[in-house]
Amino acid sequence: MIIYNITVKVATEANEEWLKWMRETHIPEMMATGLFTEHRMSRLLEQDDSEGPTYAIQFYTATAEDYNIFQSRHQRALRKKGYDKFGDRFIAFTTVMEVL
Repeated sequence: MIIYNITVKVATEANEEWLKWMRETHIPEMMATGLFTEHRMSRLLEQDDSEGPTYAIQFYTATAEDYNIFQSRHQRALRKKGYDKFGDRFIAFTTVMEVL
């Protein structure tokens, strides 16, 4: 199993709008690719939230091939939607992990 993890720090003033967009738009679009079997969104604790909260959103896929298909066909467009909507009101980085 492969986990595609997105860690995001959201500006305080954009937080509620960003959470709503994640729940109602972004996560459903990610799942609609048909390449992920499940997802989880968590808020990081014990972080400096003075500039806004930090979240980890994880998408689970059965195989590395499914992740590679996502990356080549969907990742760029889905990422662009977030930057188009929120601009510099968030920072994000991604990691890919394998469950052992």
